[in-house]
Amino acid sequence: MNLYLLRHGIAVDRAESDPAKDSERPLTAKGKQRLWESTKAMEALELDFRVILSSPYLRAMQTAEIVAEAFTLRKKLIFTDKLAPGGNPKALIEQISALKPAAKNTLVVGHEPYLSQLIATLTTGGPKLQLELKKGGLAKLEIEALRYGRCATLAWLLTPKQMLAMG
Repeated sequence: MNLYLLRHGIAVDRAESDPAKDSERPLTAKGKQRLWESTKAMEALELDFRVILSSPYLRAMQTAEIVAEAFTLRKKLIFTDKLAPGGNPKALIEQISALKPAAKNTLVVGHEPYLSQLIATLTTGGPKLQLELKKGGLAKLEIEALRYGRCATLAWLLTPKQMLAMG
Protein backbone atom coordinates (compact mmCIF):
# COMPACT_ATOMS: atom_id res chain seq x y z
CA MET A 1 0.00 0.00 0.00
CA ASN A 2 1.00 3.61 -0.41
CA LEU A 3 0.37 5.97 2.46
CA TYR A 4 0.54 9.68 1.63
CA LEU A 5 0.87 12.24 4.41
CA LEU A 6 -0.12 15.84 3.76
CA ARG A 7 0.34 18.61 6.29
CA HIS A 8 -2.44 21.19 6.34
CA GLY A 9 -1.88 24.39 4.39
CA ILE A 10 -1.00 27.85 5.69
CA ALA A 11 -3.45 28.77 8.45
CA VAL A 12 -4.30 31.93 10.35
CA ASP A 13 -1.47 32.64 12.78
CA ARG A 14 -1.94 31.45 16.36
CA ALA A 15 -1.26 34.98 17.63
CA GLU A 16 -4.29 36.21 15.68
CA SER A 17 -6.70 33.67 17.13
CA ASP A 18 -8.03 32.51 20.48
CA PRO A 19 -5.58 29.90 21.84
CA ALA A 20 -8.50 28.04 23.40
CA LYS A 21 -9.96 27.56 19.93
CA ASP A 22 -6.88 26.29 18.07
CA SER A 23 -9.05 23.64 16.44
CA GLU A 24 -11.01 26.41 14.71
CA ARG A 25 -8.09 28.18 12.99
CA PRO A 26 -8.89 28.29 9.25
CA LEU A 27 -6.62 28.31 6.23
CA THR A 28 -5.65 31.71 4.89
CA ALA A 29 -6.58 32.73 1.34
CA LYS A 30 -2.94 32.16 0.38
CA GLY A 31 -3.03 28.73 2.04
CA LYS A 32 -6.10 27.72 0.02
CA GLN A 33 -4.61 29.01 -3.23
CA ARG A 34 -1.33 27.13 -2.69
CA LEU A 35 -3.20 23.91 -1.92
CA TRP A 36 -5.18 24.19 -5.14
CA GLU A 37 -1.87 24.65 -6.97
CA SER A 38 -0.44 21.64 -5.11
CA THR A 39 -3.29 19.45 -6.34
CA LYS A 40 -1.99 20.06 -9.86
CA ALA A 41 1.37 18.61 -8.78
CA MET A 42 -0.45 15.63 -7.28
CA GLU A 43 -2.20 15.11 -10.60
CA ALA A 44 1.13 15.47 -12.46
CA LEU A 45 2.49 12.69 -10.21
CA GLU A 46 -0.56 10.64 -11.25
CA LEU A 47 -1.57 10.10 -7.64
CA ASP A 48 -4.78 8.17 -7.17
CA PHE A 49 -6.17 8.26 -3.65
CA ARG A 50 -8.93 5.82 -2.70
CA VAL A 51 -9.69 7.41 0.65
CA ILE A 52 -8.73 10.56 2.56
CA LEU A 53 -8.54 10.61 6.34
CA SER A 54 -8.24 13.99 8.02
CA SER A 55 -7.86 15.61 11.38
CA PRO A 56 -11.12 17.25 12.50
CA TYR A 57 -9.32 20.58 13.06
CA LEU A 58 -10.67 23.20 10.66
CA ARG A 59 -7.40 23.91 8.81
CA ALA A 60 -6.85 20.19 8.15
CA MET A 61 -10.50 19.68 7.17
CA GLN A 62 -10.27 22.53 4.67
CA THR A 63 -7.03 21.06 3.27
CA ALA A 64 -8.62 17.62 2.90
CA GLU A 65 -11.74 19.10 1.31
CA ILE A 66 -9.66 20.89 -1.34
CA VAL A 67 -7.88 17.65 -2.26
CA ALA A 68 -11.15 15.70 -2.15
CA GLU A 69 -12.76 18.19 -4.52
CA ALA A 70 -9.80 18.13 -6.90
CA PHE A 71 -9.82 14.32 -6.99
CA THR A 72 -13.63 13.91 -6.84
CA LEU A 73 -13.42 12.06 -3.53
CA ARG A 74 -15.87 13.92 -1.30
CA LYS A 75 -17.67 10.63 -0.53
CA LYS A 76 -14.34 9.03 0.48
CA LEU A 77 -13.43 11.70 3.04
CA ILE A 78 -13.27 10.62 6.70
CA PHE A 79 -12.63 12.97 9.62
CA THR A 80 -11.01 11.28 12.60
CA ASP A 81 -9.82 12.40 16.04
CA LYS A 82 -6.97 9.93 15.61
CA LEU A 83 -5.26 12.55 13.36
CA ALA A 84 -5.82 15.50 15.69
CA PRO A 85 -2.79 16.89 17.53
CA GLY A 86 -2.20 14.46 20.38
CA GLY A 87 -4.08 11.73 18.50
CA ASN A 88 -3.25 8.06 18.84
CA PRO A 89 -1.08 6.75 15.97
CA LYS A 90 -1.74 3.10 16.92
CA ALA A 91 -5.48 3.72 16.70
CA LEU A 92 -4.99 5.54 13.37
CA ILE A 93 -3.11 2.56 11.94
CA GLU A 94 -5.89 0.25 13.15
CA GLN A 95 -8.47 2.51 11.48
CA ILE A 96 -6.57 2.51 8.17
CA SER A 97 -6.08 -1.28 8.36
CA ALA A 98 -9.80 -1.79 8.97
CA LEU A 99 -10.88 0.07 5.82
CA LYS A 100 -12.95 -2.15 3.56
CA PRO A 101 -12.16 -2.63 0.83
CA ALA A 102 -8.49 -2.13 1.67
CA ALA A 103 -7.26 1.14 0.23
CA LYS A 104 -4.09 0.76 -1.84
CA ASN A 105 -3.53 4.54 -1.85
CA THR A 106 -4.55 6.37 1.30
CA LEU A 107 -4.02 10.06 2.04
CA VAL A 108 -3.89 11.33 5.62
CA VAL A 109 -4.09 15.05 6.38
CA GLY A 110 -2.89 16.37 9.69
CA HIS A 111 -0.44 18.39 11.74
CA GLU A 112 3.16 18.60 12.89
CA PRO A 113 4.85 17.13 14.82
CA TYR A 114 2.32 14.26 14.66
CA LEU A 115 2.89 13.48 10.96
CA SER A 116 6.70 13.50 11.11
CA GLN A 117 6.56 11.29 14.22
CA LEU A 118 4.23 8.92 12.36
CA ILE A 119 6.68 8.81 9.42
CA ALA A 120 9.51 8.14 11.88
CA THR A 121 7.63 5.34 13.64
CA LEU A 122 6.67 3.61 10.39
CA THR A 123 10.15 3.92 8.84
CA THR A 124 12.49 3.46 11.83
CA GLY A 125 10.35 1.87 14.52
CA GLY A 126 10.69 4.89 16.84
CA PRO A 127 9.25 8.41 17.00
CA LYS A 128 12.54 10.28 16.49
CA LEU A 129 13.78 11.16 13.05
CA GLN A 130 15.01 14.59 12.00
CA LEU A 131 12.50 15.58 9.39
CA GLU A 132 9.97 18.34 9.04
CA LEU A 133 6.89 18.27 6.92
CA LYS A 134 6.30 21.88 5.85
CA LYS A 135 2.77 23.32 5.70
CA GLY A 136 1.31 21.89 2.51
CA GLY A 137 4.19 19.37 2.23
CA LEU A 138 3.52 15.82 1.05
CA ALA A 139 5.28 12.53 1.82
CA LYS A 140 4.87 9.05 0.36
CA LEU A 141 5.45 5.88 2.34
CA GLU A 142 5.55 2.48 0.64
CA ILE A 143 4.27 -0.26 2.95
CA GLU A 144 4.16 -4.05 2.58
CA ALA A 145 1.95 -4.73 5.62
CA LEU A 146 0.78 -1.79 7.73
CA ARG A 147 1.43 -2.15 11.44
CA TYR A 148 2.60 0.06 14.28
CA GLY A 149 6.40 0.07 14.12
CA ARG A 150 8.91 -0.27 11.33
CA CYS A 151 7.03 -1.34 8.22
CA ALA A 152 7.54 1.41 5.63
CA THR A 153 10.03 3.00 3.30
CA LEU A 154 10.02 6.76 2.78
CA ALA A 155 9.73 6.97 -1.02
CA TRP A 156 9.79 10.79 -1.16
CA LEU A 157 9.11 13.99 0.71
CA LEU A 158 8.08 17.10 -1.21
CA THR A 159 8.11 20.66 0.04
CA PRO A 160 5.34 23.03 -1.06
CA LYS A 161 7.85 24.88 -3.28
CA GLN A 162 8.77 21.66 -5.06
CA MET A 163 5.09 20.88 -5.58
CA LEU A 164 4.41 24.37 -6.97
CA ALA A 165 7.27 23.94 -9.45
CA MET A 166 5.69 20.68 -10.66
CA GLY A 167 2.17 22.05 -11.04
